[in-house]
Amino acid sequence: MDQYSYIANANGEFIDQLYQSYKNDPESVDFGWQKFFEGFDFSQKFPDGDMPQADGEGAILTPASTNNAPPIRSVDRESGDKQTQVRNLIYAYRSRGHLVANTNPVRERKDRKAYLQLADFGLSDADLDTVFSSGNVIVGLDDNATLRQILEALKKIYTRTIGFEYTYIRDPKVLDWFRDKVERESLSFKPTKEFKKRILSKLNEAVVFENFLHTKFLGQKRFSLEGGETTIPALDAIIRKGAELGVEEVMIGMAHRGRLNVLANIMGKTYEQIFSEFQGTAVPDLTMGDGDVKYHMGYSSQVDVDGRKVNLKLAPNPSHLEAVNPVVEGFVRAKLDHGYGNDFNKVMPILIHGDAALSGQGIGYEVTQMSQLEGYRTGGTIHFVINNQVGFTTDFEDGRSSIYSTDLAKIIDAPVLHVNGDDPEAVVFAVQLATEYRQEFHADIFIDMVCYRRHGHNESDEPKFTQPTLYNLISKHQNPREVYNAALVARGDVDAELADELDKEFRDTLQARLDLVKQKALPYNYQALENEWRSLRRSTPADFEQSPETGISEEAIAQVGRALTTLPEGFRPLKQIDKLMEERRKMFFETRVLNWAAGELLAYGSLLLDKHIVRVSGQDVQRGTFSHRHAVLHDAETSAPYNSLNHIADDQQTLRIYNSLLSEYAVLGFEFGYALANPTALVVWEAQFGDFANGAQTMIDQFVVSSESKWQRMNGLVMLLPHGYEGQGPEHSNARPERFLQLAAENNIIVANLTTPANFFHALRRQLTWEFRKPLIVMSPKSMLRNPLCVSPVEDFTSGRFHEVLGDNYAEAKKVKRVLLCSGKVYFDLLDEQQQSERRDVAIVRLEQLHPFPQQQLQAELAKYPKAKVYWVQEEPENMGYWNYLLRFMRRELEDVVSRKPSASPATGYNKVHLQEQKEVVARAFDKPREAVADEVIEEVNAIAKKQD
Repeated sequence: MDQYSYIANANGEFIDQLYQSYKNDPESVDFGWQKFFEGFDFSQKFPDGDMPQADGEGAILTPASTNNAPPIRSVDRESGDKQTQVRNLIYAYRSRGHLVANTNPVRERKDRKAYLQLADFGLSDADLDTVFSSGNVIVGLDDNATLRQILEALKKIYTRTIGFEYTYIRDPKVLDWFRDKVERESLSFKPTKEFKKRILSKLNEAVVFENFLHTKFLGQKRFSLEGGETTIPALDAIIRKGAELGVEEVMIGMAHRGRLNVLANIMGKTYEQIFSEFQGTAVPDLTMGDGDVKYHMGYSSQVDVDGRKVNLKLAPNPSHLEAVNPVVEGFVRAKLDHGYGNDFNKVMPILIHGDAALSGQGIGYEVTQMSQLEGYRTGGTIHFVINNQVGFTTDFEDGRSSIYSTDLAKIIDAPVLHVNGDDPEAVVFAVQLATEYRQEFHADIFIDMVCYRRHGHNESDEPKFTQPTLYNLISKHQNPREVYNAALVARGDVDAELADELDKEFRDTLQARLDLVKQKALPYNYQALENEWRSLRRSTPADFEQSPETGISEEAIAQVGRALTTLPEGFRPLKQIDKLMEERRKMFFETRVLNWAAGELLAYGSLLLDKHIVRVSGQDVQRGTFSHRHAVLHDAETSAPYNSLNHIADDQQTLRIYNSLLSEYAVLGFEFGYALANPTALVVWEAQFGDFANGAQTMIDQFVVSSESKWQRMNGLVMLLPHGYEGQGPEHSNARPERFLQLAAENNIIVANLTTPANFFHALRRQLTWEFRKPLIVMSPKSMLRNPLCVSPVEDFTSGRFHEVLGDNYAEAKKVKRVLLCSGKVYFDLLDEQQQSERRDVAIVRLEQLHPFPQQQLQAELAKYPKAKVYWVQEEPENMGYWNYLLRFMRRELEDVVSRKPSASPATGYNKVHLQEQKEVVARAFDKPREAVADEVIEEVNAIAKKQD
């Protein structure tokens, strides 16, 4: 009885009230109570197993008195147990049927111990013709079904060529919807002739394309889709079903396997265009760049689906598998924000994965985790896995510990449909169900199409070196078109006639392609944001000789200042925020001198007034790692957020600032994708500390610095990387500027290390003022955020432009014998020594922008000191920082470098050593002993940094 004590101790009257509510409306009570009362009603109706309870009987309906009571019937314990076991059998098929489903087209599946035999449930063949009311829990069956009928239904639904994984879904409404959909439509699915014709037609196109390339370009790399051709009817079905359900734009991200086939048969790229790329006769726009291989390029088109226009986009991608995924998601989010009023039904992302990459690349986990976060939601992604059961030469058993490559779906309760790639009807059924699910719940869903790879990793590879048994099977296996053709013929006359008709069409189409018959390209109408891109131009070297004017009006400053210093009625700030608001008020309206945070927020606010979207994302960006930004304030009692910059004016744009998940790779990729879609938005990603960008190096190398060169796609993304030596140790000192400078060439990116709030303000506004777009990488400050010398008067914001080089206002030009050329925070250490020692014979020149290298601006400044020797000063070790980059441009002009010694680690972990090293750098810069350098400023900077670590 102990196990039921919680019921005995419950309030009976309360339970009775709940039960009455349940009888009136089951949805009015909690899900758990719904199930409790369902079980109770079941026990009332069937107390003896299969025998319904007689009217007027039952635990509640039978009087408590024994006078004149009817005789107690014996309970058939075995019958009751079997009823329960049949229900257990049904649940087992729902949760484990996918383990035995016929999803592998070329070999037997491994025994995954599904335990679905009758004997596993205390049942036997002798029970097959017994009626079990439990059958009515299967959608489509009633309570008069025999065990045989129940079993047949379960096998038809759960163990044919689709394996459904979904019982881990924790939302009852989603679970019920998906289960009902699966069970009802699996039992009633009867494809029409037109349905079959469309599938076979798309399969024909897929096979024609591969045959064409194999014949024309024998041995050339094309990363063919052979073995997985059913991908083409699958994508076609997703697009068509999506259009039916309101989708107006589809963004596809995929790697190189099958990409050319998708370009031809989904995106509508003509054979002539693809042929010229194979021949090397295509002339892409290479006015800026080197181009990329044909199976990495992106494409856009527009298709007509039963009178509905759908825009299709295929994102350009590198060979780094899965790297394109967050870029696609960011692109879709930008389109949702700008053109579709955040209507998730209108835009749909599709990510096409390889099985080995999906399970092996950590970016898959990061993107999956961001899928339901406020700052990164895109209304659900359809994940389509081309599962060819091998990764390059590695068997799946060596490629993952999980049973399926899609097991990461379970972290967000996303259903998975495992489907046999040789059953195109099942594949299309699965993707249509997935599309309906995505449109209904705006959540991710995975289709795992199990197929094979006809050739090796590429067409010149010999796969039998590593998978001889598998490839012996594959070599004898017909392609999906032939398999489906044969299945249609075997079914009967109508399907056989259809197969013959389309077989002739297939051969005629193939011959036409081989004969190079002209194809008509799909028409295309540019969308609003694409026209924004078209209004821009490529940069020229002359563009970097002087930055454009980027000042704003006094009125705009006052508007932003008021928004930043006003709280809504009833808002209860923390005491520290009260103090912050007072400091802001004094800066904007009394001293009229702004610090770094004020200059940054002013830049954002002014762009919002200019109707530009401003999006900022990263770890802790709302407050700022160093508690300086405070773009979003929180009520001290309710924690309710207040975004000050969204209350400047009625007709402004919105500041979208989001604290990100603890990811660099995926979040940077997402922001790159956002900026790729919208050239009118200022898109900012901030690292918590600059060296955390290490985790996003793939994205930096493959997208940020090279997309214009490889794919002729400009991007205006801003990366803020906190950098500076303040005694915080190896991981919090260095944003690795040398890496960005090594990647800098052909004016591909802007690399800056700034020393004034006004220059930062102008750098941000310049991003959208230029008639072209470039990524901006800023080695942003830490201790400088609170350095009283790191401020700018309001006049610097109302006029002027970004200054690539800042000169010295203290030294006397005629006396100067030594010029210290530097960049960033070390300037303030040098400035203090210069002024405390009254060294007017030493000039300090700041290189605010490092790339594109401001040759003209720097030469104009250095010309003031014709007899001086020029030294490069940096606080980074000699093998890091800027020194090697400077030698590309100033090998003859520079006398030497002053820096820390070459080092394997960016910085010391010992504060005392740091102080000695910093003093050593300053002393050598001024050509004096270390002991002669004052400690105060270096120690003060160190103390500030310690407070904000």
